[in-house]
Amino acid sequence: MTEKIASVELGAGGPRVGVQGLGCMGMSWAYGPGADAGQARATLEHALDLGVTLYDTADVYGGGENEKLIAPFIQAHRDEVVLATKFAIVRDPSDPYSRGVRNDRAYIRQSIEGSLTRLGVDTIDLYYMHRRDVNVPIEETVGAMAELVTEGKVKHLGLSEVTGEELRAAHGVHRIAAVQSEWSLFSRDVERSVVPAAAELGVGFVPYSPLGRGFLTGSFVSADKELTEDDFRRTQPRFTGDNAAANAGLLAPVREIAEARGATPGQVALAWVQQRAEVHGLAVVPIPGTRRAERVTENASAVGLRLSSDELSRLEPIAGRVAGDRYADMAFTSAGRE
Repeated sequence: MTEKIASVELGAGGPRVGVQGLGCMGMSWAYGPGADAGQARATLEHALDLGVTLYDTADVYGGGENEKLIAPFIQAHRDEVVLATKFAIVRDPSDPYSRGVRNDRAYIRQSIEGSLTRLGVDTIDLYYMHRRDVNVPIEETVGAMAELVTEGKVKHLGLSEVTGEELRAAHGVHRIAAVQSEWSLFSRDVERSVVPAAAELGVGFVPYSPLGRGFLTGSFVSADKELTEDDFRRTQPRFTGDNAAANAGLLAPVREIAEARGATPGQVALAWVQQRAEVHGLAVVPIPGTRRAERVTENASAVGLRLSSDELSRLEPIAGRVAGDRYADMAFTSAGRE
């Protein structure tokens, strides 16, 4: 692939970005040993060469280390990239997989200053509420986030894992550019309420884990048998035990379509996500994550793959047959509040 991918406006009045972004989390957290700084920089640079301009991180990834890791790249290409980061998840240092949530104004102001410092920038292009704290009215949270726009510390606002009702309430306070939630051949709960609300309001959608955290690519079959002890996927019900075995059997049509089209299973999975834009009438910019430049090339090449109606029909039943939830505790997801 030599040509750059196309670009799209991420929500009405939102930033213009490549139609595929890059999730940076796995470079330093969640999926076993992280990438070294040189490997990470090479991957980030290669993505930019291919027209990938949306780079996604969060203050919680590696306890801030992920923001620090990508900071030199962001600073070197500040006018070329759209930087997205997030606040809200509070970790216990003694338990890396525990989580609390804060959406209050004091915490938001503390969080933005920390992210700006670690990233070495003056402004965040897209600032997300990472998870919803139901004890704080979302109108108050978005009001506090809107103050950051007024102050020039943030350009656009985003929300992650919210319901359609929550999105409408938030959008009534300040324009929301993008919603980020898990959306893939294995995870389609967002289509119930938040995707229709986003389309109605002109909000862009940023699917995270569009490759099912690597499961849809065939890179692993059973997390508890194949992945390292520190890999987050070992805590996710659909990737372990009998669930993993059952779900691996659902991938046959993905592999068959990939073989027939001279593509990889991951490219078929990404093409399916990308075509949701036409199905639902909104901008869709998936953010597959990787540490390797060659995977960026593979993922970006999926932009040119268009699945036929017959192929889409063969893929349609998969999500309804998936065994196991995407998290052990679904309370932190939009699906857990619908």
